[in-house]
Amino acid sequence: MQILDDDGLAAPGEIIRPHDIYINRQSPVATRGAMVSPLTLTDNIQTYKGPEGETAVVDRVALFSDKSFNLNVKFIIRHTRRPEVGDKFSSRHGQKGVCGTIIQQEDFPFSERGICPDLIMNPHGFPSRMTVGKMIELLGSKAGVSNGKFHYGSAFGEPSGHADRVEAISDTLVKHGFSYSGKDFLYSGITGSPLQAYIFMGPIYYQKLKHMVLDKMHARGSGPRVMITRQPTEGRSRNGGLRVGEMERDCLIAYGASMLIYERLMISSDPFEVQVCRKCGLLGYYNHKLKISICSTCKNGENVSTLKLPYACKLLFQVLCIQAFRPEFLNNRFFATVDIFALLNVFNGPYLGELIGSVLVAVILQIML
Repeated sequence: MQILDDDGLAAPGEIIRPHDIYINRQSPVATRGAMVSPLTLTDNIQTYKGPEGETAVVDRVALFSDKSFNLNVKFIIRHTRRPEVGDKFSSRHGQKGVCGTIIQQEDFPFSERGICPDLIMNPHGFPSRMTVGKMIELLGSKAGVSNGKFHYGSAFGEPSGHADRVEAISDTLVKHGFSYSGKDFLYSGITGSPLQAYIFMGPIYYQKLKHMVLDKMHARGSGPRVMITRQPTEGRSRNGGLRVGEMERDCLIAYGASMLIYERLMISSDPFEVQVCRKCGLLGYYNHKLKISICSTCKNGENVSTLKLPYACKLLFQVLCIQAFRPEFLNNRFFATVDIFALLNVFNGPYLGELIGSVLVAVILQIML
């Protein structure tokens, strides 16, 4: 569908969809001399990169020139979205939060006047952030709706006499049949029985922030990798992977999901096969012509085994070698000179000894393969 005008720009009010061209810009190839033909122009189009299946509307188009008298074009694109789970909201006091769930109106708690709230906030945000102004706003808004007057609810205007005192606002609530503290007696919308506590309820101005789950949700199966570490790229714009960080790793360790850790941190990330010498414990290499594994230090392939490990680990060993360190895998020489059971008896805790023993046995079996 053609949405561009003769000037190559989409007009305000045009409906655009993903991958639609709303700026048809052409740049000259040779900036010096006269243009002899349209072939000297290259297309440099601007396409809409919105979510699939969602439409947008061109709200405003601004044409202006900079200091160098170059023509600039600015588009303002308008979306119409309904709030959904994962969208971010905030009051005017820095009390930001994410929508956790959306339920039907008949399931909300309601008051004796038949009023039910539009939003329920977790009260644990008040002790830490200490946003007293939000409580004053709720009281002032509730009193202002009741008597039809404006209330100056700033926490800093009371000493000068410009703001209404909280006591005066509370007296106004009492005159109109509300509680002095602004709390209401609510009933459960599911069972109809009264709630066991009074609920602090009133009108508060809330704003919807630009951080929406529709713009942030991302998943990938396979995709590009970083050339240096051979791990998946990072970021939604680059089709990156989802990082399993330290806290996620600690949770998996606490659950005992060792195979899941093995799959997430290596198999699905950067598996790599290296040649390790059982004699010296250093990395070797594979000779494709002779089709044998050779140790670079021992100059032979008699004691070389193939080991699978993350490519980042292999890269770390090589960086340590550059810094004149000698990282060695556990080798035959280590077990010939160190008494493993005497090493385990150093630790008093029986569980810690069993844990270290199992790790050493796992390393031994992996290297001896």
